[in-house]
Amino acid sequence: MQFKIFNQDALARVGELHFSRGVIQTPVFIPVGTYATVKTMTPDELLAMGAEIVLGNTYHLMVRPGEDVISLHKGLHNFMGWQKPILTDSGGFQIWSLSKKTKINDDYVEFDSPVNGDIIRLTPEKAMQIQDTLGSDIQMVLDECTHYPASKSEAESSMLRSVKWAHRSFDAFNAVKHDNDSALFGIIQGGMYQELRKRNLQQLMDLNFHGLAIGGLSVGEPEQERMDVLESLVPKMPKRLPRYLMGVGTPVDIVKSVSVGVDMFDCVIPTRHARNGQIYTSGGVVRIKNAKHQRDTNPLDANCSCYTCQNFSRSYIRHLLKCNEILGYRLTTIHNLFFYLDLMSQIQESIRKNEFKKFAHAFIQSYQQ
Repeated sequence: MQFKIFNQDALARVGELHFSRGVIQTPVFIPVGTYATVKTMTPDELLAMGAEIVLGNTYHLMVRPGEDVISLHKGLHNFMGWQKPILTDSGGFQIWSLSKKTKINDDYVEFDSPVNGDIIRLTPEKAMQIQDTLGSDIQMVLDECTHYPASKSEAESSMLRSVKWAHRSFDAFNAVKHDNDSALFGIIQGGMYQELRKRNLQQLMDLNFHGLAIGGLSVGEPEQERMDVLESLVPKMPKRLPRYLMGVGTPVDIVKSVSVGVDMFDCVIPTRHARNGQIYTSGGVVRIKNAKHQRDTNPLDANCSCYTCQNFSRSYIRHLLKCNEILGYRLTTIHNLFFYLDLMSQIQESIRKNEFKKFAHAFIQSYQQ
């Protein structure tokens, strides 16, 4: 992997991530493909709207269909028919958020399968081995996602365990000869404690990671607490490495995070909210199931050029969702993803022109969340 920065406007950066499978323009939003699919979307549709990378979930894929099935296809790219880069997370967040029976110590984490309840043991080495089988282009170290709220001692204990796992993940990744130019990212933890975050950053900088991620945010904390962490941490992260904010967020969250120097984002918001009828538009959020849209013949967003907005009305889309028609989920997902990807293009262009501050101010002021 190569990372190039072409322009910096205050702290906001525009650049490129280079892989043998493709070039990724940054700042980038990564559509989430939990089970080796971005829900309701085909790979061709994602490419057509400008997606350059997708995310696969190691936790879910190791449970179902299992690495043995994916290995029959010689990796996740062939399995899901997506030949551009893929990022896989390590599963730490899902263990924290989804498992009902979790046993964790410095050696491993055990959790119950969401499919059949079987107890599964995951170590840093196993997490890296699974991601190698998946053949992802960006792989993540195994970490422990600190719960919120957490005391400083709890956050420190969790962070120190993640440091140990980061070292083991790093060694396991580098013990394997990879078939492609895969990159390994470390994950900065420390809860809402700025001192712990900065300490963890220094610890991870002792290892030669290809990029650094910020984990343990968007876990229930208020927006201001999250921004306090980012504003104190991100500018201290190495400029030469891509900076990845995991699991964030709304359009305004993304704009604010770019302003402090974040390069990469992923989140289920555009796809999950689309299926629930929450639509992101240039004028703010539209809740399409509301009765006022029943006779509205306008598109979801008059300023949008996506397939949905060019062909269908709010009235029709509301009808589809009210009837639980699959097409409704597809059309809203197409629009929300298009909106997010187009937003990233606008952000990139504003940074190239040294106009990001003006763009960000206007966007935040006008956007009704």
